[in-house]
Order: sequence, then structure tokens, then C-alpha cells
Amino acid sequence: MAQRGVQLDEESFSCGICLDLLRDPVTTPCGHNYCMKCLKSFWDEEDEKKIHSCPRCRQSFTPRPVLLENSMLAELVDELRKREADFCDAGVGDVVCDFCRGRKLKAEKSCLQCLASFCEQHLLPHYESPTFEKHKLVEPSKRLQENVCSRHNEVMKMFCRTDQQCICYICSVEEHKGHDTVSAEAERSQRQRELEGSRLNIQQRIQDRQKDVKLLQQEVEDINGSADKAVEDSGKIFTELICLMEKKSSDVKQQLRSQQETEVSRVKELQEQLEEEIAELKRRDAELKRRDAELEQLSHTEDQVLQTSLSPLRESHSINIRPLTYFEDMTAAVSKVRDKLQDILSEDWTKISQTVTDVDVLPPDSQPEPQTRADFLKYSCELTLDPNTANRHLLLSEGNRKAALMKQHQSYPSHPDRFNSWSQVLSTESLTGRCYWEVEKNDYGVYVAVAYKNIRRAGRSYQCAFGYNDKSWVLYCAKNSYTFWNNNAKTNVSGPQSSRVGVYLDHTAGVLCFYSVSDTNMTLLHRVQTTFTQPLHAGIRLYYHGNTAELCKLK
Repeated sequence: MAQRGVQLDEESFSCGICLDLLRDPVTTPCGHNYCMKCLKSFWDEEDEKKIHSCPRCRQSFTPRPVLLENSMLAELVDELRKREADFCDAGVGDVVCDFCRGRKLKAEKSCLQCLASFCEQHLLPHYESPTFEKHKLVEPSKRLQENVCSRHNEVMKMFCRTDQQCICYICSVEEHKGHDTVSAEAERSQRQRELEGSRLNIQQRIQDRQKDVKLLQQEVEDINGSADKAVEDSGKIFTELICLMEKKSSDVKQQLRSQQETEVSRVKELQEQLEEEIAELKRRDAELKRRDAELEQLSHTEDQVLQTSLSPLRESHSINIRPLTYFEDMTAAVSKVRDKLQDILSEDWTKISQTVTDVDVLPPDSQPEPQTRADFLKYSCELTLDPNTANRHLLLSEGNRKAALMKQHQSYPSHPDRFNSWSQVLSTESLTGRCYWEVEKNDYGVYVAVAYKNIRRAGRSYQCAFGYNDKSWVLYCAKNSYTFWNNNAKTNVSGPQSSRVGVYLDHTAGVLCFYSVSDTNMTLLHRVQTTFTQPLHAGIRLYYHGNTAELCKLK
């Protein structure tokens, strides 16, 4: 009842011209109240007629009355404004009540049948009167007129599924006659059920993905744990190998020193024997000198005969001096063992490294290869061409995504990464993991490639050209055929001609695929299964002047 009284007061103290609460109220001689500004403007327009009238009752006044502010009425209006301060005015962006006069209140609900919005007070009949029982109340909306048919000015309570649009009942029996039509409420319910199903599906997928995230988190922990254990175990193994090598080194040293002592002892023993023999020979030589002197004296006496004779000499020892090759043989044997170990490490180290890179982070079936173009586009990457690698006959444009082969040199600065002989260029971005990109070509004679960054740049040798070395893989697009090249090995490829070539790379799995891409489908041209040891870069090489190739924007 209080709200109804406030509404009555507001209507009593409203200006008859602007319909808003009175501002600087004035009273005409006939007793009607207006805003001073509103009434002055109204009478200003009547000045030419020389007669001024009341806008409400049309009573005329001559001459024009002098307007004075009604101070008592002004106080009452101010009091009314204070009393209404507790009510909710509609703010900027709010839906206003269509039935509030003067100051508009914020709407609580909108009615789809009435095509109007109501504040709390004006909404009461919809709750209390049976007349409005079947009316559909919704959240306040400014778009109620969108529910009215522009042709028949009827509420659009039907929905045409054939044309996918809301229609009124007259439309359903005229231009939409024979179409699949249902009530708007039925369509809304159907859409809500579909949305609910989609929402449940999304929630289920969220739960599944959350489980996958937990599995991946566990996978990370397992990978870290396994890697830590492998590092620890391999460290122990290498420590054992080092200890074994140190022990073998110590054994060889000990054996050499032992043999050294044996040989030295043998030589010294022979040396002592020789020295004893030399001493004995010296004594015998002295004895022979003495005997020779005695014989010389006896030669002067005829009656003296030498009665003594010399004892025979002992047989001399045979000294066998052999070449000192024993220790050199040992050194050669150790060198041979070293060479064998180097060969084993060189051959088996690749296997060890491959074993590390072949570790499955996820089960093979958890990430199947893409099948449709939509699947491939999930891995699309935006690539650009690196001007520092572009041959000087290549003109780059379109944000460094397009290359054209020109006769004249381009003014590129000197750079060690530039291909100075072959008309080719690499992408700025490196490629790892799963990647997909497409190359648009204007004609045949275009090479679509991937290469390691350390491919040679200077010179005309095949070590610099895409496909002619072990650092690059390339699909050559000829006029009526394709050719695949790697490490100077050629593979003929058949498939439909297209202006666009798709490239799919799974670096971890060692998969590289080339596709012929059209508006309708993708055709596999060639698939490579190998092992990539470095990050790759996309590459383009052009053969004929006027050729162009562009890295497409796929997102």
C-alpha cells in the first residue's frame, strides 16, 4: 500500500508537459502545475498568436501571465523525492519498467506475451490475476521486439526448423506452409536438452581430461624417477668400468715392473758371470806373461827344461743379446685393446643413445596420427622465412612468409647463415614435437623441405642442397609428378597434383609426411620413418624464375 501511495503522489506532482517530477514548479491561473522551464518553452511557441493557453485544459490567458515559483509545491516535491530515495532507479544498461511514469524504475521481469518489462509494483497483476496466468515471464530483456514478426506484427511463438528461424502463427500457414514447424517453447526445450547433453558431455570430457592430467603428472613423476635411477645406475656402471680399467692398468704396470725386474736380474747375472770370466782371463793373461818371461830366461840355459804346463781355460759362456721388443709388444697389445674399446663404444653408443630417445613417454595408442585435415590443423604452426638464410635471388614478402625467385640479386646483408649458391631458404622457427604446415605454390619446380640448422650454407656442393645430404629431406613438385630426395637417394612419388602441399612432422616418433591438399581432402604422397637427432627447420627451394611459394596461415 505504501508503494501505491508513492506512485499516486508521483503522478500528482508530475509536470503535464515532460511528465517528470516538477522542477521549479509554477501554477497557471487555471490551477494546473508545470515546470517553469517547460511552460516557458510552451508559451514561447504561442507568442506569435498573442494568446497563451494551459497545455492541459486549453484555457487561454491574455496577456501572458507572469510565472512565479510555487514555493509550497516545491517543498512538497522535494519531500517526495526524499521519500522515493529508497526505491531502485534504473541505472545505465538496466532494463526499465515500461509502465513507470516519470522516474523509471528497474524492471524485475519481462513478459513474452505482453512484450513489456515490469518493475516489482507493476508486476503484481501477473502474479495475482488469472488473466496473466499463461504469460511467460523471463529475465528483463531489451530485445522483446525481436519476438514480434515484422510482417504480421504478431508474437513469434513458432519455430521453423526447415529455415531455422522464429515465426508467428500466420507465417506458419503462409510462406512457411509445409515446413517442419514446432512451437517456440518446444524448440527451446529441445535446444535446452541438447545444450544440457552437450554440457554433460563437456563435463565428462573435463573429468576424462582431468584424469589424463593426473596420469600425465604420474607419468612425469615416473619419468623423473626412472631417469634419476638410470643416471644413478649408469653412473655406477661407468664407475665400475673406470675401476676395472684402473685395475687392468695397475695389473699391466705390475706385470711390466715384475718382468722388468726379472729381465734386469737375468742381465745382471750374465753381467756378473762375464765380469768373473773377464777377471779370470786377466789372471790367466798375467800368468802367461810371467811364464813367457821365464821361458825367455830358460832360453839362455841349455840344461834347463820347463817342467810345468798351463791348466786349460774354462769354456766361455755364450751371451745371447736379443732385441728389446718385449715391452713394445706389450704396448702394442694395450693399444689394440684400446682400439677395440673405441670401436665398441662408437658402435654401441649409438644404440645406447637410441634406447634413450626411444623411451615411450605415452602409450603408442594415446596419440594416434591425424586422419582428417581438421585433425592436422590441431598441430598447425605459423612459420616465417628467415631473411638471414635466404639466397640473394629470393625475394621475401607477405611478412616473410612468401618467397619468389628473381633474376636480379636482392640487397641482403652478408650473413654466415645465408645460402650463397642454392636458391633456398629456411624457416626462422625450429620444429620439434608434432607440427603441421602447408605450402602454397604457383607452379611446378618447387622444393618443399625440412632440414637441420647445421646444414652447410656456403658453396655449390650437394652438402648445401636440400635432399642431397643426410641433413635434409625434400619433396620436389614437378609438372606432372613428385620426387622425394634424402641423402642423394631418389624416390619416385605418385599422387594428385595440387597447388598446396601439407607437411606433417612428428619429431619424437621420427615421422615425416607430405600431402597433396585440396578443398575436399588430403592425399598422402610420401611418408618417412627415421630418427631425427636435432630440431628441424622448414625449407623452400625454387627452381625456375618467377616461381613463388608461401607458408600458409592456417589459424
